[in-house]
Amino acid sequence: MMEFKNYLSLIISIAMTVLTGLLAQVRVLVGPIPYTLQNIGVILSGLILKPKYAFTSMTLYIVFIALGMPMASGFRGGLGVILGYTGGYLLGFIISAPLMSILSRTYLRIVRRELQSIRRLDFIALLLLSFIAILPTYMLGFIVFTYYALGNQVISSWAEGVVQHLNIYVDDKILLSFIASVLIFIPQDLLMDHTIAITLAKYISKILTFKGVEI
Repeated sequence: MMEFKNYLSLIISIAMTVLTGLLAQVRVLVGPIPYTLQNIGVILSGLILKPKYAFTSMTLYIVFIALGMPMASGFRGGLGVILGYTGGYLLGFIISAPLMSILSRTYLRIVRRELQSIRRLDFIALLLLSFIAILPTYMLGFIVFTYYALGNQVISSWAEGVVQHLNIYVDDKILLSFIASVLIFIPQDLLMDHTIAITLAKYISKILTFKGVEI
């Protein structure tokens, strides 16, 4: 039975890897700001998988991209993507997914509730925890993006264009980079990606429980 559960968890981990790659291709431009839905895969992995399998899922995602599979946003792949100016976000997924698993499972254990039975307040609590879980992704994304922005005029100009699009005047380059690489994505991540992920996780958990599957 234990081997079956491990095997099933690995299959679901791979499914989350593929789903994250597919969601990364859903790209919407609001002015110069690119939004994708790949954070759904990150948070969803953390919610329905144990920490080690959530880690496995996102690690596979990074490995597949590094090997050249077109799973990054814009159907990009290759080591250059991982080492590029958005590589920090991708590496952050490896931390954020298992962290979401730890935080959500700890919370549900404290309130003595199953994922499929969460209520409105639980939903809000999980949403807040998802923000904490995604912080490593923001942090690494900001660090790597800023490193490139300070030495690349094209990236720096894009960041300036984003801030101007928001009608914000910023003179400090680090703050400008923080706004362009972190702040602009928080509302969409929380109110769309993470909200969708928690909703999906609840119903996926219901289906798995109905089928007698525990992962």
